[in-house]
Amino acid sequence: MTITEKILDGIKQAIHEHKRVNIDLREASAITGSGSGIGGRVIFDDAFAALRYANPFRMGSRIVPVNGSDMQFVAKTGNATNQAGNPWGYPVQDNVGSPNIDTSIWQLPVRAITAQLPIRSAVLSDVNALQSTLVEDLALEFSQLEGASMAINNDQAGSTTTTTGATSGLRGLNMYLDGAASAYGTSGTAMTNGIHTIATQTATTSVKYVDLVAAASLLPGQYWSLPGTAWHMSPAVIQTLRNQTDLQNLPILMETGDEDGGAVTHVFGWPVIPNPYLSSAYPVYLANWPRFLTIGDTEEMSVQLMEQTKPGFVTMYAEKRVVSSVRDPFAGVRIKV
Repeated sequence: MTITEKILDGIKQAIHEHKRVNIDLREASAITGSGSGIGGRVIFDDAFAALRYANPFRMGSRIVPVNGSDMQFVAKTGNATNQAGNPWGYPVQDNVGSPNIDTSIWQLPVRAITAQLPIRSAVLSDVNALQSTLVEDLALEFSQLEGASMAINNDQAGSTTTTTGATSGLRGLNMYLDGAASAYGTSGTAMTNGIHTIATQTATTSVKYVDLVAAASLLPGQYWSLPGTAWHMSPAVIQTLRNQTDLQNLPILMETGDEDGGAVTHVFGWPVIPNPYLSSAYPVYLANWPRFLTIGDTEEMSVQLMEQTKPGFVTMYAEKRVVSSVRDPFAGVRIKV
């Protein structure tokens, strides 16, 4: 039966039965030849999207649920014993530690990432797996955005890092202060509080093996053997380290005792995580990530379709809320170029 015959037959059936009739217009070609447009129709393969690099900070950091609009961090500081004197024996003295016992607090707002995606209704119904592909890719795109914001965003200024959120984004690692030793930032609930100092090794021109040694020595020994201690390095630095050779033209890192043969998957026994969101200014971090960085997630991610925002289109709207902060500044060190 031809397409015209199918349509006429469907019209007759609709008039006779007084109800809506679906007409199957699929073609069944008897032509034995092949080629585009010859007696067939377009068959859609399942939709897909190129894989994005998800947020690598989530691979080891402490992740907690957040159900409010803000998240406050509280750190106990100081010593219970008089370490400047002799703590041994049975004397009872109030708060004589060196430094004295105290708390440091800081509070950060939960930030929102949103997206609006218009989709043709016809395409959504024709292409297989398009809706699930869009949702999956959108979730990874959100992960990209939060990873970049966690690395480089400045939440104190509205003009320097607009693409990563600026004053509406996360507190990026870049904006924490450099120092020979780590220290807590100021205590309080203002947005200017909690900007800690992170122990920082300054490289001369590019990151070299000696800089890795110096950075590792800055990390306190109590964090060395904990699960979750790892390097985060930008891919450019990893390539630079792979290319560094000795006088015999052998990879320098191959001679350090690591088993990766200079491929920089481990350095000094700690795994190396490639992190493309780190900036060229701070391309290397070494930390015990479960203690160093905390990520707070609102437990729900909102995704919905809005119909008739434009004739023939639906709009997918998505929202995700997240907050992050360096929690223990003593648990991480970095290299500055």
